Amino acid sequence: MSEVANNPNQPKHIAIIMDGNGRWAKKRLLPRFVGHQKGLNAVKRVVSYCSEIGVDALTLFAFSTENWKRPQEEVNKLMSLFLLALQKEVKKLAENNVQLRIIGDRTAFNKEIQENIAKAEALTESNTGLVLTIAANYGGRADIVEAVKLWHKANPDTDVGLLSEESLNRFIALSDLPEPDLLIRTGGEQRISNFLIWQMAYAELYFTDALWPDFGEKEIDKAIDSFSKRERRFGKTSEQIQQC
Repeated sequence: MSEVANNPNQPKHIAIIMDGNGRWAKKRLLPRFVGHQKGLNAVKRVVSYCSEIGVDALTLFAFSTENWKRPQEEVNKLMSLFLLALQKEVKKLAENNVQLRIIGDRTAFNKEIQENIAKAEALTESNTGLVLTIAANYGGRADIVEAVKLWHKANPDTDVGLLSEESLNRFIALSDLPEPDLLIRTGGEQRISNFLIWQMAYAELYFTDALWPDFGEKEIDKAIDSFSKRERRFGKTSEQIQQC
């Protein structure tokens, strides 16, 4: 097992924006879809390693609400890959005590994908190891809007002036998990692209030039090492943190 697993400052919840599949393929004069296929292999590596080193939760940004704007052929192939992963990989997750969750508006997916999402979540819901969340057709702003709607539905007679961060947070995706400590974005871009914008208010950000299909254990170790050297103050001073 990696020395990272013995690091007391290891993040409990890692979120990753998986970027660079298309560029990885382009560099090799291959179709973009080959990059997405190789990206799935990277997902398997990262899930296995995070489970091995004792990370509590891993959330992966797989498909945003904006990704529907991509060429239709690419979107269709991405949906086929998503379905294949749900059908072929979930049994392995179940066997390795990983709990799978899907966040985002799943109503945009076809019936077969929706049914397989439900089956996958049901198969793994009692697992007690790593919580793996896949954000698919997800947007951070939409997440907040949906939370407000759910809050209002649960509190129809309550003055909106009484709405608080604490009461709204109950309806935000992943509210039962620790907030992400560390956000990793691959592919060299340095933005969060509407991903978990409520949940990542205090996350540490780590950007790497590594393209997602090349991402693996060594890159995770680098990110966690960087994270462990940072002082997380949450609004306090360094002196206050050191006195704790």
